Order: sequence, then structure tokens, then C-alpha cells
Amino acid sequence: MKNPVWRKTLYVLPLLALIAGAIALSQWRGTEFRWDLFGATLVQLDVGWLCGALFLIYLTYVGRALRWRVLLLPLRDRPSIRNLLVATIIGFTAIVLFGRPGELVRPYLIANKEKVPFSSQMAAWLLERIYDLLVVLLLFGFALARFDQTTPPSGQMGPAMTFVFHVGGRVVAVTCLACLAVLVLSSLYLPFFMRLVMRALVFLPQAWHRRIRQFLDAFVTGMQSTRRLSSVLAIVAYTVVEWLIIVASTYFLLLSVPATNGLRWIDALVIVGFIAFGSVVQVPGVGGGAQIATTVVLTELYGLPLEVSTGIAVLLWIVTFVSVVPLGLGLAAREGLNWGKLRHLEEKELEVKEIA
Repeated sequence: MKNPVWRKTLYVLPLLALIAGAIALSQWRGTEFRWDLFGATLVQLDVGWLCGALFLIYLTYVGRALRWRVLLLPLRDRPSIRNLLVATIIGFTAIVLFGRPGELVRPYLIANKEKVPFSSQMAAWLLERIYDLLVVLLLFGFALARFDQTTPPSGQMGPAMTFVFHVGGRVVAVTCLACLAVLVLSSLYLPFFMRLVMRALVFLPQAWHRRIRQFLDAFVTGMQSTRRLSSVLAIVAYTVVEWLIIVASTYFLLLSVPATNGLRWIDALVIVGFIAFGSVVQVPGVGGGAQIATTVVLTELYGLPLEVSTGIAVLLWIVTFVSVVPLGLGLAAREGLNWGKLRHLEEKELEVKEIA
């Protein structure tokens, strides 16, 4: 990784692998990959809609910083929005460059800048991810339940698959609402739930019991903000608005591509849901399986040509993931942050694992 040539190659290889996979799939289908159609997808764009998509993606980082401020209020009277925003942008840049290990950068920077325990910010990060997961699943389930047989997606699926989507969407939405309600209740009555957990684990050896107690104490410290109903509602509201902005950004990007002008905002919501699942697997320099998920859903569900789907997957990768990298690197340089110094985050990770 110290070799600059190797780093550049590492960041380009996943993108080349995506295109190579699309070419292989087209050959398996007995057709040739049309480079002209792929190139036209990337070139014939409406710049206005594309700039709107970029603006909305940058706006989500502001929303994430505001949400983290709510999580930080019990530990700091006046958290700095600037510090949180800078840490958020640099943190997401680290995720693009390093993959999943980059997740530690944001809580580490916030802990250092705001002078709070690192373990408390790891707890805040975990809580943020849980809310993100539940809300995006809730929106995804709502979108699936809204499919009707008169739209092109249902025409591709057929009546049986449309019925499955309707039922599955409702089940997902109701389940996520129930989980969100349990999460809110457990947050409001956190000490009571922690006591129940410790009583249930009384059979463990004393050393294990002590470590679990230390971990739970750190976790409770990071979740102090959720003990107030107003804070919980603020976190939920920020999360919902954040994902709606992401859906709007995806919709704007689809509008910028001539081949997808007929898609609706509900289709953008479905696509975002599949991308969220694909993003679970992170690869340095590419952000995970989001591109594969995008290509599959646009080709198989919406009936777009493989070349167009691949081009849109590349555009979504650039707008959603890569667009933050130049700003993140600039802010890191301005902050005097050396990426090499972040290696000791491994020690922090080990400390958290030892407590757990």
C-alpha cells in the first residue's frame, strides 16, 4: 500500500471488474457489449439534474453531522458543528479509500476533537447504523408495497412476482416499525434493560461478567441522548430526512440519464433499497457491492439494457461514494491530518474488542 502505483491500481481495479463482469454477462447471453451505448449513458447527461444530485449528496453529510450532534449533547454542552461536519466528510472519505476499517475514522476524530471517550462515540456510531438500517428498510418496504401492475417494473416481473413484492414490502415495513418501536422504548428505559441483561448473564465467569459490564457502561454513556424522548424523535427525524434526500439524489441522477427519464421517485426508492443491501460488503476504492446491485436491479427489474445499467451504476458510484473524496482529502490536509497517523486506530479497535 506504500507504493503509489499500487494504490491507484487498487482503486481502478474494482471498477474495471464491474465492466468486465458486464461484458462477460453479455457474452453469456449471446450478445456483444455495446460500448457506444455504455459511453452514451455517461456522456449524454443533463448536467443540471446531475449537479442537483451531487448537491443533495453533499447535503446528507450536513444532516449526518446534525444527527451526531444530538447523540453528543449529553457529553458536550455545545458540540462544534464544524468539527462534526469535517469529521463526517473525512470519515466517509476513509470508507471509500480503506473500506470497512475506515468506519473507525469518524468516531475517532469526533472523540479527539470534542474530548469525549472513544468508546462512547463507537456506541453512537453503532446506534446511528441501527437507525439507518431500520429506516432504509422501512422506506424500502413501503416502496415495494406501492408497486402496481400498470408500471414497467411490474410488467417485467409478472403478476405473481408483483404479489410477492406487495406482501414482502408490507411485511418488511411492519417489521421495521416494530423494531424501531422496540429500539425507542429500550433507549428511553436503557438502565432497566441493561440490568435485565446483566441478570441474565449472571452465570458467566466473573472476568467475562466484568468485561461485559465495562462494555455496557461505555455503551450506555454513548447512548445518553436517547434517554430523552425529544432526542430520540430528533434522531428518527434526521434519519428519515437523510434517506429521503438520498432517494431524491438518486432520482435526480436517473432524470439526468435519457434512458431512465420514465422512472418515478418510487422507483428511485426501490433502487436505493437494493443499493443499501449491496453496500453491506465494502471493498477499498469502490464502496462494496452497490454497483452490482444497481446493475442487476436496473437490468432484471426495470428491463434496461445491460450497457445502460452498467453506466448508471458507474455514475451512482461516482456521485454517492467518490464525490466526497476530493473534499475529504482537502479537509484532511487543511486539518494537518496524516493518513498514516490513523494506523493506531487498530489499537483503539483492539481496546474496544478487549472490553467486549
